[in-house]
Amino acid sequence: MAKKQPYHHGDLRQALLNAALIALETKDANSLSLREVARQAGVSHTAPYRHFADKAALLSAVAEEGFIEFGQYLKDALIAGDPAGSLQAAGTAYVRYALDHPTHFRVMFSHFPESEPVDSALYTVSKEAFQILVDIIEAGQAAGAMKPGDAYLLALGRWSMVHGLAMLLLDGMLPNEEGSGIALAQDLIRQNLTSVLVG
Repeated sequence: MAKKQPYHHGDLRQALLNAALIALETKDANSLSLREVARQAGVSHTAPYRHFADKAALLSAVAEEGFIEFGQYLKDALIAGDPAGSLQAAGTAYVRYALDHPTHFRVMFSHFPESEPVDSALYTVSKEAFQILVDIIEAGQAAGAMKPGDAYLLALGRWSMVHGLAMLLLDGMLPNEEGSGIALAQDLIRQNLTSVLVG
């Protein structure tokens, strides 16, 4: 677990986000307080209000930060000119991000506000991450490598599968000794791909 790093100067907002993640390693988001985050960051209990109206705003910012990094994981996995390979690699990257950043991942998907405005930064980056999978499927359909149909629904099916797998691994419901979780993910994603591939 990361050690507390008192804040002295620089980026207060980032210091608070980092402090929140540290606190969330051992505490449920529902019981987290801005006062505790301030204490973890080494600032006054009123300092968080310079950037966050309340705890919900802080958690939204944590989730936004996570989706940006998560989206980069997916983009980095893409294989130029190979939609099927990209879909499998992106699915594996999805699970890898969850295992590499479990605290961020849980906040991203467990505390996404139901009333999040569609013009908010969090809503935008979350939709951009999902759009990566939609784009892969549309590219596969255009190349004749993937079955026709609603690319959004096909992407949603793949997303749901890898998300469930990621959560089972995070919750200890599936083994993950010495990276076996990634190997399992690759195998299951490969099998799942057959439902969208042509031939």
